[in-house]
Amino acid sequence: MKVAMVSGPGQTQVVDAPKPTVGPNDVLVKMRACGICGSDALYISLGGMPPRMGEMPLGHEPAGEVVEVGDDVHGISAGDHVVINPMAAPTGIIGNGGPTGALADYLLIEQAVRGESLEVVPEHIPFEVAALNEPMAVARHGVNQATPKPSDKVVVFGAGPIGLGATISFKSVGVKHVVVVDVIPSRLAKALKVGADAVINSAEEDVAQRLIEIHGAGEAMFPGKAASDIYLDAAGVPAVIDTALTTAKPGARLAVVAVHKEPVPVDFVNIMGNEITIVGSMGYPREIFEVTKDIIANWEKYAVIVSHAIPFDDVEEALRIAATPGAADKVVVTFS
Repeated sequence: MKVAMVSGPGQTQVVDAPKPTVGPNDVLVKMRACGICGSDALYISLGGMPPRMGEMPLGHEPAGEVVEVGDDVHGISAGDHVVINPMAAPTGIIGNGGPTGALADYLLIEQAVRGESLEVVPEHIPFEVAALNEPMAVARHGVNQATPKPSDKVVVFGAGPIGLGATISFKSVGVKHVVVVDVIPSRLAKALKVGADAVINSAEEDVAQRLIEIHGAGEAMFPGKAASDIYLDAAGVPAVIDTALTTAKPGARLAVVAVHKEPVPVDFVNIMGNEITIVGSMGYPREIFEVTKDIIANWEKYAVIVSHAIPFDDVEEALRIAATPGAADKVVVTFS
């Protein structure tokens, strides 16, 4: 079989590898789609990640079709369409420093347990949409960390894949009103298509003023506060933190799911005076298959997130496009 992997700093290649042998507790999945994550570009630039520097299989956003099932595995059958939890692999995280990656013809799921290491999805769900399961679990965890209530008014900064996924999740859990902020008009159009109630182009509009116009003025000692209850940072730029904390009314919550590459200064007097809650979000401790139900229910909305579906034969081009700023929203590699 073919496997795409990091071969050195800034280098990738597709290599031949033996087709995995299925043990009694294992499941073999024929890959049908695998998303490309921003972290893949980081691994390529670094030449891998410990313990696999210089040679590391790529791909941790998989969806595929079961082709072989070990004798001791229950609840899974050949022909099932599945999504996979890369964190559950006993020998190391799939596509994140472990010995296997999902940008390959086949993926062996060792010690497979339905609901823990993989889950079945209906056949009508397109594989490229099912492959969003892993990043959408990241988005769902960010939403869960924000502890939304139906009456809340929410602001999502960033209309990339995670921000769009969070927008769908907020609406799925019944949130009253969601505003999405970004600088790219095409992404804001996608935000409206997946269910945002309003959008703000922060390159052209005053975000604080627009939020007050949309959500109303927040009750506060000082003017300029919006009535928004939750701010979610899916953009990862310091200006988002500054805008959210400056605009936040007393008791508001800020959830940070984006990765900030540099420290961001924070005015703790403002946080204390307005009793603002800041909460971080990392990964998906419990959401990997929680979000699967929402993808099944709303797959046509999630499909909007995918901007490019590129065949595995052109995987190196797919990786290049995904790593080029502004070239794509979400790239998914597909397999015949």
